Amino acid sequence: MEPAMNRLLLRLVLFCAALACLAGPARAALDPALLAGFHGDFSSRVAAIEALGVAGGDDARRVLAALEEGNLGVVGERVLIVDGDTVRDAATGEAAEVAAADVDLITVNNRVRRALSAAHAALSLLAGERGERLAAAQNLSENASETLLPLFERALAAEKDEAVRGVLTRAMAKVNLGAANPAKRLQAAEALGESSDPAVKNMLAVLLQKNGDTWAEPDIAVRTAAEASIAAIDRRVATAQHIGTVFSGLSLGSILLLAALGLAITYGVMGIINMAHGELLMVGAYATFMVQTLFRSYLPGWLDWYVVAAIPVAFFAAALVGVAMERLVLRHLYGRPLESLLATWGLSLVLIQAMRIIVGPQNVELANPSWMSGGIELAAGVVLPWNRIVIIGFAVFVLVLIWLTMQKTRLGMFVRAVTQNRPMAGCVGVPTARVDTLAFAIGAGIAGLGGLALSQIANVGPAMGQGYIVDSFMVVVLGGVGQLAGAVWAALGLGIVSKFLEGWAGAVIAKILVLVFIIVFIQKRPQGIFALKGRFADS
Repeated sequence: MEPAMNRLLLRLVLFCAALACLAGPARAALDPALLAGFHGDFSSRVAAIEALGVAGGDDARRVLAALEEGNLGVVGERVLIVDGDTVRDAATGEAAEVAAADVDLITVNNRVRRALSAAHAALSLLAGERGERLAAAQNLSENASETLLPLFERALAAEKDEAVRGVLTRAMAKVNLGAANPAKRLQAAEALGESSDPAVKNMLAVLLQKNGDTWAEPDIAVRTAAEASIAAIDRRVATAQHIGTVFSGLSLGSILLLAALGLAITYGVMGIINMAHGELLMVGAYATFMVQTLFRSYLPGWLDWYVVAAIPVAFFAAALVGVAMERLVLRHLYGRPLESLLATWGLSLVLIQAMRIIVGPQNVELANPSWMSGGIELAAGVVLPWNRIVIIGFAVFVLVLIWLTMQKTRLGMFVRAVTQNRPMAGCVGVPTARVDTLAFAIGAGIAGLGGLALSQIANVGPAMGQGYIVDSFMVVVLGGVGQLAGAVWAALGLGIVSKFLEGWAGAVIAKILVLVFIIVFIQKRPQGIFALKGRFADS
C-alpha cells in the first residue's frame, strides 16, 4: 500500500502545483514541484506530464518538447535538459554545472508517449487555432479525468466557439458523473443530454443498472435525469440518421437526375431507347480524369480546380460522341425501336471496349479537391460529405440551365415542338433533322456532366455506366416522357425512397420493391407523373 500512497501524494502535490500555476501571476520559470514526478517511476512521470499540460505556458512546452526528443533527464534532485554539450535546468532554463554524460536521460515508452499526446492536446486547447482547439477538446474528452477539470474550466472561461464549448462541457460532465456529490452528478446527467454520442448514452445507461436491490446510481433524481438524457440522445440520433438518409437519397437522386435529363430529352424528341446512354456518363468521367492528369502534369498549383475546368470538357466530349452516334447510326433507325435498341446496345459495348483499349481495364483514380473533402457532422457517425453537397448543388445548376435553354431559347422551342408533334413541326419549317442532332448532343452532354459528378463519389471504370442505364429509364418513364419536371420529381423520389428501403430491407430487396412500384404505377398511369401536352399527346 505504501507505493500506492506515495504515488497518490505525489499526484496531489503536482495537482496543487498546477493549480498554483493557473491561479498565480505569470512566471519566468516553472514551479519545481511540477517536475518532481520525473524522479519517480513511470506512473509518477505520467502524472508530471499531465500536470505540465494543465499548467500550460511556454516553459511547459519547452520541458515536454525536451522529453519527447529524449533530452530530459535527472541528476540527483534536479531535472535537466541536455542541449548538445550544454545542460540547462528544466525549471529555470539556466545553464547547470553538470556534464551532459552525467545526466540520466528519461526513457520514453508508449505510456509516456500517450501522456505526451494528451499534454500537447491540453496545450493546444489553450493556445491553438479553432480546428486545433476542437481536436484537442475531443482528444481530452475521450480520456477525461478529474485532473483535467481545472484545465477545462480555464478553457471554458476563454473559449468563444460554441462547438468547442460543447465538447468541453460534456467532458466535464463525464468526469462529474462519478463525483461523490449528488448535485454534481445530477448536473452532469442533465448536461450529457445535449450530446449526440451513443457512447455517452451507454455511460448514462450504466447509472440505470441494478444489482439485486441496489441501483448503480442511488439518487433517484440522478436516475430520472439520466433517463431523460438517454431519451433526448435517442431522439437526436434518430433525427440525424433520418436527415442523413434523406441527404443520401438526394445525392443519389441528383446523379439519377443528371443521367436521366439527357435521356428524357432524346427519348422525348426521337423516341430512341438509347442503351448506350450509360456509356456517355463514362465518357464524361474519363474526360474529367484526363483533365486531372493534365493539371497534375502542367498546373499542379491549380489542381484543386481541375473539376471546374473539366465541366465544359466533359460536356463537349460526351456531346461529340453523341453526335457521332446519332449521325452514323441512329439517324437511319428512326421509327424502328427494336433495331435502335439493339444498335445502341452494340454501341455501348463498342465504347466500353474502346475505353479498355485506350485507358485500360482497371479503375482510374480521381481525387476530391480539398474544398470538396470532409463534411458536416450532424451526430456521431452521421456526416454529410462536402462532395455530395457540391454534387446536389451542381445538379440544381445544370437543371436551371436546361430549363432556361428549353423555355427561353429558339432551340428549346424547336425541341418542344418536335417532342409534341413532329409532323406538324416539320410542316411549319422546323428543321427536325437538325433538331434531332442538337437534342442528342445536349442530352449526351448532360450525361457527360453526370459522369463528372459521379467520378467524385464512385469508381471510374469502363463499365461504370451500365449500372445507371436501367435507373435512368425508370426515372424517365415514371416522370413522363419529355417532361423535365417529371424527371426531377421521379429522380429525387426514387433516390430518397431507395435509401429508406435499403436501410429497412437491404439493397437488393429495395431495388425489387422500387421496380414493382414503378410497374404498378405505370399500369395505373401510363403517361407518368406529368402527362405530355399537345395535340399529338391527345390523339
